[in-house]
Amino acid sequence: MRRGDTVAVVSPSGPPNAALLTRGVEHLEGLGLKVVVGAHALDRQRLDYLAGDDAARAADLQTAWCDPAVSAVFCCRGGYGAARLLDLLDWDAMRAAGPKVLLGSSDITALHNAFAAELGVSTLHGPMPACDIVAGEKGPEPRSWQSLQAALFGAQEPVRGERALVQGRAEGVLAGGNLSLLASMCGTRWQPSFAGKLAFLEDIGEEPYRIDRMLTQLLQSGALDGVRGIALGSWVDCGDPYPVLEDRLCGLGVPVLAGLPVGHGSPQMSVWLGRLGVIDTESCSLAAIVGDGEQAR
Repeated sequence: MRRGDTVAVVSPSGPPNAALLTRGVEHLEGLGLKVVVGAHALDRQRLDYLAGDDAARAADLQTAWCDPAVSAVFCCRGGYGAARLLDLLDWDAMRAAGPKVLLGSSDITALHNAFAAELGVSTLHGPMPACDIVAGEKGPEPRSWQSLQAALFGAQEPVRGERALVQGRAEGVLAGGNLSLLASMCGTRWQPSFAGKLAFLEDIGEEPYRIDRMLTQLLQSGALDGVRGIALGSWVDCGDPYPVLEDRLCGLGVPVLAGLPVGHGSPQMSVWLGRLGVIDTESCSLAAIVGDGEQAR
């Protein structure tokens, strides 16, 4: 992206806080971006965990993606609801609109996965404009904000993890996101597949036995067949997830890097999904591969 580009901000999942959304838009404008907010971004409906009805949320997302003046579509926040839009979108029309940037995390995993399958585009997993990490009263969290800008305007910075559960180095297209959302998409048209790829996984507020259940679902569905490496992000309010992560993932015989500050919590570093990356447990890092196999440093 470049300064002066137009960004559309939409609410495909939960309802945003109006004050947070206003501050988030102001911060994006401070980067030199032009910001337009979806017509239904602040809608409410009977199901108070959704930002308006499904048709309105889908219309905002599709209108923004298909608008030739829009270079990027930023999702306000996560929560729940993005998966409900997938069979309402006109994928042919969105495919014809060409590639652009989609930004979001958490529940937006449903869109990351579907956009990769339907549109073949890379998408950006990072902090969203109506969340505290960007729009808190004291301003954006500095490391998260720097990482987001680097991903948007330059090269993705390497992200350092805390530990290696299985040593090694692996290259491949990075895919994944929130574990709960990925497990929920098993058995659907958009079932995840990590064959030949690096799998990124994170979650929030899940007990270890629930993490076990969701990982078992990915394993038994074949989603993790042929995975080349695994990058584990944050596990906020998940107790101690590492015994079950080791139990379920270390037997796959691929490098497993853990403790990446990607997902929930603070900081939230930005990573591109659908682009080549490398896991290197010697440097304890996840990095993008930029041109001719060169690793971003």
